[in-house]
Amino acid sequence: MGAPDGDGPTGAAWPVTTWQGWQHFATTPPPQPPAPGEPQRSAEERLAYHSAFVTVRTPAIDTLTTTVRTLMILGQHQQTTARPSLIVTGPAAAGKTTALLHTGRTCHLAHTRQHPPSGGHAPVPVAYVLVPPAASAKALATEFARYLGIPVTSRMTQAQITDAVCHTYNHTGVRLILIDEIHRLNPRTTTGAETADLLKDLTERIRATFVYAGIDVTTTALFSGVRGAQLAGRASLVECGAFPARLGKHEPFRELITGVEAALDLQAHQPGTLPRHAAYLHQRTAGRIGSLTRLIRQAAITAIHDGTERITKQSLETIRLDHLAETHHRPTPNRPTTPRR
Repeated sequence: MGAPDGDGPTGAAWPVTTWQGWQHFATTPPPQPPAPGEPQRSAEERLAYHSAFVTVRTPAIDTLTTTVRTLMILGQHQQTTARPSLIVTGPAAAGKTTALLHTGRTCHLAHTRQHPPSGGHAPVPVAYVLVPPAASAKALATEFARYLGIPVTSRMTQAQITDAVCHTYNHTGVRLILIDEIHRLNPRTTTGAETADLLKDLTERIRATFVYAGIDVTTTALFSGVRGAQLAGRASLVECGAFPARLGKHEPFRELITGVEAALDLQAHQPGTLPRHAAYLHQRTAGRIGSLTRLIRQAAITAIHDGTERITKQSLETIRLDHLAETHHRPTPNRPTTPRR
């Protein structure tokens, strides 16, 4: 069985948690910053560019990509027990999902180069699944089925869905399974424990490497109890943390800002402006890459709309960020001073 053909909407209209949506995401060239000497893009093109924007390579992305490639080779011929897995953890807005998707795309493209489509069927090397809120084992199994378009009826039991998933994933040759929002799983509850058992079952029956991502996973119930010990004993951790303002002789956050600024497509922006405001930007975003890129992208879109075509500290001050970043940045109100008599 090959990849599902998927009647209906084109790949762009499918969510990335389906094969059609994933294939479209993985095979569509990512946005590129303007090349030297390239004709100037229209305002609409530049607005669309800053909406999609580039993926800024970070140490976490490099570490994740290298480790996943190594683990896939390590577990390639492992038959009797679950293959080694990986967990991407860190605070909200730290770039975990971006790193996960980038790694998945890299693995997808590498695999399809080595194993081009044959007989009209594209290879299915990667699967991407979201853990639903308070997911039961049957609900999560159904998400796995939905990715490949495996028919599921209300009369099917969890065991029947799981059997269909394992058979189809192995038959289509899925080699890497990315599971996002894993922090939603709580093995301390009956429902969560059953879902954790399902994941363990899937890792042992599907011949693929599993990579999980979630918010501060090590502080959740995911690693607690017998089930948590089993997961911790099989999974390596990759931290996607906030960027420090300074690390020894280096300034990681300033270097990140420089990379983001270099990708802007504004007609009047002066290079070096944003790195000069590194301290201010670190205060506004707490060093989180997600909050930083959102702030700069919003400022760039505003600059195109109002015709200034540049980002300044004054224009950054007008941008409202996510609540997490704004709560961190909100200054303590000054106490009113009592006038001297």
